[in-house]
Amino acid sequence: MKILLNIFRTSILILSILTPCFTATASTAKPEEDSPYMQKVDEADKACNEGKWKEAAEALTAALKLEPGNPSNILLMSNLGIIRFNMGQDSLALAILTDAHVMAPASVTILSNRARVLSALGMEEEAYKDYDLILQLDSTVISPRFHHCLLALRAHKFKTAKADFEFMERNFPSETETNIAGASVLSGTGEFAAAIPYYNKVLEEHKDAEFYSGRGYCHMLCGNLQNASDDINAALSMTPDDGELYLYRAALNKMRYRPDDAKADALKAIELGVDKKRAAQFLDKQSNSKSK
Repeated sequence: MKILLNIFRTSILILSILTPCFTATASTAKPEEDSPYMQKVDEADKACNEGKWKEAAEALTAALKLEPGNPSNILLMSNLGIIRFNMGQDSLALAILTDAHVMAPASVTILSNRARVLSALGMEEEAYKDYDLILQLDSTVISPRFHHCLLALRAHKFKTAKADFEFMERNFPSETETNIAGASVLSGTGEFAAAIPYYNKVLEEHKDAEFYSGRGYCHMLCGNLQNASDDINAALSMTPDDGELYLYRAALNKMRYRPDDAKADALKAIELGVDKKRAAQFLDKQSNSKSK
């Protein structure tokens, strides 16, 4: 039985481990603490910490105008780019960060922030290139390698994804990013039993529907049907309108010889937007024709 399920669903969460909004503005210029420039920087810092993005953007823009030649402006631009991103101004954020990168091409912070925006815009190939460049500049940073790993996996660059995960496991064995990478890479390359312990570790800290569904999928492919049922139901209790999960459960019910339950779940999946062709194998001919 061929089950057409999305094994990369946990990649939705790859942006959950991100660069902080505001980066310290240390520089060789050492502006006076009570200067108008630093007052605006402090205002932006305070507004950013309170989630007041519009006020933070206005303060940083004012600071940039006050001292256009200040070396700290590179970091201010990096921060401004992320603030614009948080305001939903993705294109403007990308433009600001690209300008900052041209001014400071070796800045890992700027590249990380730009890769984040590129990923949000669906420009995964461009984001991957930024993460690749970051790792050339500093191979020891974990967060860029984590995102590089998952983007490689999504692009079916399995050898690269596995190498990234193995590097993380050697150097950062207890980090959440390492466990998410392990769960994603191993399940994404068909090593379902090996992926389960990594999902277990992730779920100890993050009881999220995506991780329950990912582990449930692995349990199902390993024949651990009760464990799969527990995980899929746990995920459904958190996201009851997720059609993909009903398709998971339809597959599980078919494996448990419960055709009526499988059909009911498949119909629910279609109702919630899942492609009818993907659910067809769980429907008899009569119910399949009614669903068209």
